[in-house]
Amino acid sequence: YPETMSLSRPTSAPDVRRGPAVAADAALLAAWDREPHVIRATTDDPDAARAFDGTDWSEELAAQSEVFRYDIAEVDGRPVGALLTIDPAREPNHYWGDIEPDLRAVDIWIGPADALGRGYGSRMMTLAIDACFAAPEVKAIVIDPLASNQDAHRFYRRLGFEPVGRRRFGPDDCLVHRLERAPWEARA
Repeated sequence: YPETMSLSRPTSAPDVRRGPAVAADAALLAAWDREPHVIRATTDDPDAARAFDGTDWSEELAAQSEVFRYDIAEVDGRPVGALLTIDPAREPNHYWGDIEPDLRAVDIWIGPADALGRGYGSRMMTLAIDACFAAPEVKAIVIDPLASNQDAHRFYRRLGFEPVGRRRFGPDDCLVHRLERAPWEARA
């Protein structure tokens, strides 16, 4: 996988690498889709059996384009998470509805439960943010954690995201956050 990053962590910490998700990753994503911690992060439905209900991962990965792309994050060759980057104004499902151009929407999740709490999510998100802002036209990044997911809100605030308002995406009550380019670049 081509991208590596190290935050200000001890040099003994493994690097997180990410690369494009391919058809062979469909089974991995389907397995992570059933992990209780992933389900809790994506829905308030206590009876949900899958995080991304109705997603056929083979079809989803085959449909990738310059508008939406999945990546798999690895540590020492072991897959630990997934990243989704979307151009929300051009996304074919119109999940974000009418939204201004020149934004990116990002979603990440840690797959295996034993990879939680190791700093991988922060490293994955930093990789995703840097990749989004590498495109000069991108002015901000939006995310949509569940309004009930206070851990996610703290996580995104630590990265510089600011809450901009609650919004319903289908049945999900979310608290949309936004990260502008200038504050991110000023952190470096």
